[in-house]
Amino acid sequence: QVQLVESGGGLVRPGGSLRLSCLASGRIFAINTMGWYRQAPGKQRELVATITTVGITNYADSVKGRFTISRDNARNTVYLQMNSLKPEDTAVYYCNADRIVGPNGYLTDFWGQGTQVTVSS
Repeated sequence: QVQLVESGGGLVRPGGSLRLSCLASGRIFAINTMGWYRQAPGKQRELVATITTVGITNYADSVKGRFTISRDNARNTVYLQMNSLKPEDTAVYYCNADRIVGPNGYLTDFWGQGTQVTVSS
């Protein structure tokens, strides 16, 4: 059974840093684009950053210069390094894989359960 499991969330003061990890487990041959999205209370889920298999990245304007997405294809893991955190970054952060290829075919638009990030003094 394929799962995306996020970790690394928590409470941090403004200006602080956190590093999120998302491990894709199960029988996986390949994963296409992976990304991070977030949803704050009362708001829609929004894109934070994505990264392709070959490392092409895309960021929301609100996090450019502060967040860095990376991935380790051998470990089926994607990371999000978050620096200079602001209170408005507070949200549940979700990992996404747009296509996971396995022995029985593929899964599309696959999501993790989310990890809470709270930025507060």
